[in-house]
Amino acid sequence: MFREGKYPAAIKEYEEGLKRNPTSTAIFSNRCAAYIKLMEPTTALKDADRCLELDPKLVKAYARKGTCHHLMKEYHKAMKSFEDGLKIDPSSKDCQDGKNRTLMTI
Repeated sequence: MFREGKYPAAIKEYEEGLKRNPTSTAIFSNRCAAYIKLMEPTTALKDADRCLELDPKLVKAYARKGTCHHLMKEYHKAMKSFEDGLKIDPSSKDCQDGKNRTLMTI
């Protein structure tokens, strides 16, 4: 559903998946991405934070958290999230691109 651009339907599927496996970082991360696509950064941020509670080393969650903060125009928080992700994986393209995008916006 996500790849087809059917984000609301994808979110429903992710919610069903979370009923079966409420500790899946992959499902939380993917649902976060779907909320970002729907321009719902506040809701997406909750999923990114839940991912990081479950796995504090998940770089993709830091990138998505940074994107959420960027969308909410909380640029200092976005920079911190991207930098936290880069501390774990300095080669993360998502975090580096997000950091650069935020710097350009500032």
